[in-house]
Amino acid sequence: MQREKNLAPTPTRGRPNLRWRVVDIVVASVLGVAVALIFAVYNIGWSGIKVPFEALLPGVQGFAEPVWYIGGVLGALVIRKPGAALYVETLAAVVSALVGNQWGGFPTIEAGLVQGLGAEIVFLIFAYRVWNLPVAMLAGAVSALFASINNLFLWNPGAKLDYQIIYVVSQVAGGALIAGLLMWFAVRGLAATGALNRFASGRTATARV
Repeated sequence: MQREKNLAPTPTRGRPNLRWRVVDIVVASVLGVAVALIFAVYNIGWSGIKVPFEALLPGVQGFAEPVWYIGGVLGALVIRKPGAALYVETLAAVVSALVGNQWGGFPTIEAGLVQGLGAEIVFLIFAYRVWNLPVAMLAGAVSALFASINNLFLWNPGAKLDYQIIYVVSQVAGGALIAGLLMWFAVRGLAATGALNRFASGRTATARV
């Protein structure tokens, strides 16, 4: 009997704690506001940023748009709890809408929900257990995929097929690199400073990809 007891499985070992703590809510909220400030600056410069991309090839400007999707991947990688991607990205969109931008309040918030949902689904698929670079890039890419389809439907429904393809592919590539790759390194940089010591993301900062 003793041997059987020792060999019995321990299903809870290694299982992540998915409950939100007060510190999770506070830090996620701070991240949302900080990301919104980045959005505000990017919104101001967007007209000039997209010009060289459009001059290169119409639709390629989609590569630069995933700066607006960083909140979802960043929030999820730091907090590592269900809903973190959706919460941080949506909060950033709400604050951006309140500050004001050229797209209006409701479209901005709706876009934030869609972008956050795209990233959230990826982390959900991996049961909120895998936080490596490939998953981060996949989350950024899917967030961009959701966003690009949403943008084409709302803002450019009559676009030609070649434009749509170029736009979506550019978005997905930009999402993987900007929202995924850069945010993964950003979290590792934050963790290295000790700012994330109260989070699993900080304690595993030196883990291999």
